[in-house]
Amino acid sequence: SLPQGGAVTAGSMIPIVWLAIRRGPKIGLFAAAAYGCVQLAMEPFLFHPAQVLLDYPIAFGMLGLAGFFQDHPFVGAHIAIAGRFLAHFVSGIVFFANYAPEGMHPAIYSAIYNGSYLIPELLITVYILYLLQESKILKIFL
Repeated sequence: SLPQGGAVTAGSMIPIVWLAIRRGPKIGLFAAAAYGCVQLAMEPFLFHPAQVLLDYPIAFGMLGLAGFFQDHPFVGAHIAIAGRFLAHFVSGIVFFANYAPEGMHPAIYSAIYNGSYLIPELLITVYILYLLQESKILKIFL
């Protein structure tokens, strides 16, 4: 777990991404934003009201974008996690710039900070989706 939030997990985004792929963008976006609210309740890192929106319902809500790519789950996972990264990236620039080391641009700091856990999360998510697809579990439930 990182100091201002974020951690590499063992595929914590899989259920939301999979739900979005199975049920489409409407249910996926709603469920993902609701998941963001649950994350806020469980592990809050509150700095500013707009930051709370960006880092919780909006960032996690982006995982629902996978629902637009039901025929291409790997593309959907990439887009969804890239959307989550974008929300955290903007939040990092706007609200956490003062955490950047002296001389480092806040955008660089935010990209490194958020990429340090979201890139491994992307790799884990895509790998698990691959395993689910290869085992035919993904096809059964789509």
